[in-house]
Amino acid sequence: MRLATREVAIAFRRAPLLSALSVTTIAFSLFAFGLFGLVALNIRDSLRQVEERVEIRAFIADGTPVEQVVASIPDVEKIPGVGKVDLVTQQQALERARREMGEFSDVFDGSFLPASLEIKLREGSRDPAAAKRVADRLGAYDFVDDVRYGEEWVAKLYRIRNVATVAGIILGLAFAAVAVIIIGATIRMAVLARSREISIMRLVGATDAFVRMPFLIDGFLKGVLGGALALSLTWAASAMISRYFIHTAFFGTQVAMVGVLCGALIGLAGSAFSVGRHLRKV
Repeated sequence: MRLATREVAIAFRRAPLLSALSVTTIAFSLFAFGLFGLVALNIRDSLRQVEERVEIRAFIADGTPVEQVVASIPDVEKIPGVGKVDLVTQQQALERARREMGEFSDVFDGSFLPASLEIKLREGSRDPAAAKRVADRLGAYDFVDDVRYGEEWVAKLYRIRNVATVAGIILGLAFAAVAVIIIGATIRMAVLARSREISIMRLVGATDAFVRMPFLIDGFLKGVLGGALALSLTWAASAMISRYFIHTAFFGTQVAMVGVLCGALIGLAGSAFSVGRHLRKV
C-alpha cells in the first residue's frame, strides 16, 4: 500500500496537467449532476409546500348547535389520515372573507357564509384516494351539509408530483450515465499515458493486483477531489441564485457527503474499468 501511494504521488508530480484535467472533468461532470439534483430538490420542496395546503372543508348545516360540532371533533381527529381539525364559526368565516376580499368586503354578511370544519391531512395522506376517503367519512355526519376539498385540484397536484418524480429519476440516471462515461474516458487517458510503465511492470512479473492498486488509489483520490470541487461549485451556484433571484434550498450534510462519496466511487470504478481493459490487451 505504501508503494502504491508513493506511485500515485509520483504520477501526480509527473503529469500535473493531466491530473488536473481528470479532477476538473470529474468536477464539472458531477457539477452538472449536482445542479440537476439541486433543481429536483427545490421542485420537491415546492410541491411539498403546496401539498401542505391540501385541506378538506366540511360545511355545517344551519341551526346545528356549536356544542354538537365541538363534541364531534375528537371523533373526526381519529379518522385515518386526519392531522388537524379546526372549527370555523360563521363570524370567523365572515371576518376571513372580508379580510381576503379587500374593497369588496361589503358584499358579505354573516348569514351568507356557513360554519365549517377545516381538516388538514397528514403527510402521506394527501393523495386523491386518501382525501376522498376522509371526505366520505365526513359526509356521513348528520350535521355536515357539504364537503369540499378541491378534488380536481388535488388530482392534478398528485399527477404533477408523479410526473416530476419519474422525470427526475430518468433525467438523473441520464446525467449520471453521461458523467460516468466522461469520467471513464478521462481516467482512461491517464491509464494510456502510463501504458509503457504498465507493460514493463507486467514483464518483470508484477501481478494484476499490484499493477491496479496505484491506479485505483489515483482514481479514488481524483474522484474525492472532483466531488469536493463539484460540491463547492454547486454551493456557489445555489448561493448566487438565492442572492440575486429566488431563495433555494441546498443539500443537507448527509446528501453532500454522499455526493463526494459518489465522486470517489465513480473515480474508483472508472480506474478499475480502464486499467482492467488495458491489462487484458498487454
